[in-house]
Amino acid sequence: MRKGITIEVTADDRARLEAIVADGNRPQKHVWRANIILLTDDEAGTVAIRHQTGKSKTCVWRWQERFMREGVEGLLRDKTRPARKAPLEQATIERVVTLTQGPPPG
Repeated sequence: MRKGITIEVTADDRARLEAIVADGNRPQKHVWRANIILLTDDEAGTVAIRHQTGKSKTCVWRWQERFMREGVEGLLRDKTRPARKAPLEQATIERVVTLTQGPPPG
């Protein structure tokens, strides 16, 4: 594992992670994230984790770090991302509202 990343998996955390892996209705992203942490706790190296999960080295490191900081809850949520489309400018919003409150053009 990378330097500076140390994880401690408690018995409760391990039971919860194993339940996530065993649950057939869980999203697969939760299952492989839980697997990464379980393999890390079993002292598997990054290369072994990569081969067993099919994920990249940076992906393994990312989820180890997220678990270290936030625990199991951190594995179950995705990071928020900016919207694909920029929000409308306030002037455009006001113009549309004004047009919809008046009579139809033409």
